Amino acid sequence: MLTKELILEYLEEVKDPEIPAISLVDLGVISDVQIQENQQVLVELTPTFAGCPAIEYMRKNVEEVLHNKGITSTAVINYKKVWSSDFITEKGLKQLQEFGLAKPSKSSDDLLKSLQNVECPKCHSKNTQLLNPFGPTLCRAIHHCYDCKETFEQFKSL
Repeated sequence: MLTKELILEYLEEVKDPEIPAISLVDLGVISDVQIQENQQVLVELTPTFAGCPAIEYMRKNVEEVLHNKGITSTAVINYKKVWSSDFITEKGLKQLQEFGLAKPSKSSDDLLKSLQNVECPKCHSKNTQLLNPFGPTLCRAIHHCYDCKETFEQFKSL
């Protein structure tokens, strides 16, 4: 018997292609799972950004993982729902930090303030400076830690 919990467990295998340490489930990109009467599964993905270049890859990967489990599924992209960094699970926030990314603050925080004095994911100091609000992807900013002398990225609050 298929359950939403079982499908989400299977989808833990689908990692973000830009941050392979975190699943789409923990990133909050999997926004809905519906099991239809015929046991077909509909999975809804909400991209972190409307122009995310990896979203089609993620959609196909979701269908492939479920297909490999013997489940007929359709994954659809929902552009009407706005993704928020608040959707990231506690497990996901830890995974971001272990990957070397500073975690985002709550989306209700002031955006500019959320980019200042960010905790370094390496030494946990807040003696940091924003170098550039535009990182290698739309969802990241670049910071420098004065204590450990490392440059690091932050997953932005949205």
